[in-house]
Amino acid sequence: MKARLIYNPTSGNETILKSVADILDVLEEAGYEASAFRTTPEPNSAQNEAQRAALAGFDLVVAAGGDGTLNEVVNGLAPLDKRPQMAIIPGGTTNDYARALKIPRNDPVAAARVILKKQLLPMDIGQAGEHYFMNIAGGGSISELTYEVPSEYKSVLGYLAYLVKGAEMLPRIKPMNMHLEYDDGVYDGDVTLFLSGLTNSVGGFEQVAPDSELGDGKISLLIVKGANIAEMLVLIAKALNGGKHVDDPKIIYTKTKHLFVKPNDDNRIMINLDGEYGGDAPVEIKVLRHHLQMFADIDAIPDRSINTETADEKQAEEQFVNGVNSLNE
Repeated sequence: MKARLIYNPTSGNETILKSVADILDVLEEAGYEASAFRTTPEPNSAQNEAQRAALAGFDLVVAAGGDGTLNEVVNGLAPLDKRPQMAIIPGGTTNDYARALKIPRNDPVAAARVILKKQLLPMDIGQAGEHYFMNIAGGGSISELTYEVPSEYKSVLGYLAYLVKGAEMLPRIKPMNMHLEYDDGVYDGDVTLFLSGLTNSVGGFEQVAPDSELGDGKISLLIVKGANIAEMLVLIAKALNGGKHVDDPKIIYTKTKHLFVKPNDDNRIMINLDGEYGGDAPVEIKVLRHHLQMFADIDAIPDRSINTETADEKQAEEQFVNGVNSLNE
C-alpha cells in the first residue's frame, strides 16, 4: 500500500514541518510505503497534488495543515470516481474537523498515530456549486471576518485571533436580505449569518450545532435573522453557554439535505467554505453522503462529555459570556 503525506510547511508555527520524518515513520509502521509533498504558494497546490496522488493509485492521502489545506485536499479527491482513504493531521488555528473526529490537535505525531488504530469513518462531504467542503458552508457579514484575520495574526494569537477580530468587526455587521430554501421551508428576509455544517464544531465551538451527527447525510442549518449588535452578543453568549442559542426566536435551526441561497437585492453574498472563499451566491449546497473514508478515533467520538477545550479557550469563553451578561444587567 502507498500513502502520500501532503503538508503545509507554515502551519502550526512549523510544528508539522518539524514532524515530517516522524509522521512518515508512523505511516511505515502502519504498513504503507510513504512519501511526502510539501505544498507551495502556488494556487491549489495541495488540491492538485491530492488529485495526482489519487489518480496515481495511492491508497491513502494524509492532509497535514490548517482547515484551508484540508479543504484543498478534499477538493482534489471529492470529484473522483475512485477516491483513496484520507487522514488528517491538524496544524491550523481552529482545527474544527479534527475536533469532530477526536484527533489530537497539538501533536502532529500523535495525530498520525490515530491511523494505527485502523478505524475508518464514512464521512459526508458538502458540495457548493463546483466546490466541496468538509465542515462548513456559510455566508453573511460575520462569516467574512475569516478572510480578514491575517495569517501572522493567527499564528501569534491562534484561536483568540478570531474573538479579537470578531469584536473589532461588530460595528460593521449588517444584515443581508436573502432567499434560503431548505428541506423544511423557505426563508426570505434579513440574515446576519447562515451556517450549514457537517460536524458539531464551528470556529472552535462545539455547541453551534449541538445535535449534529457525523455521516447522517444531512447538514445542520443555522440561520441568524437580522440582528443588531446587542442581539448578536446575546446569541454568541448563548451559543457558548451550552448551545442555548437554538431556542432563540432570532434563530432558525434545522437539518436539511440541501440548501439554496441567493440575494434578494444587489448585495454580494460571499460563500465561506471551511474558512476559505468559495464563490458568490446564488449557490446550491448539497450533501454527498459517505463520500470519503476518513481515519478517526471512533472510540472517543460517542462520548459527547469529553471536554476538548484548552484552558486558554475555556477562559476566553467564560470572559466573553461574563462580559455580555454584564451588558444586559
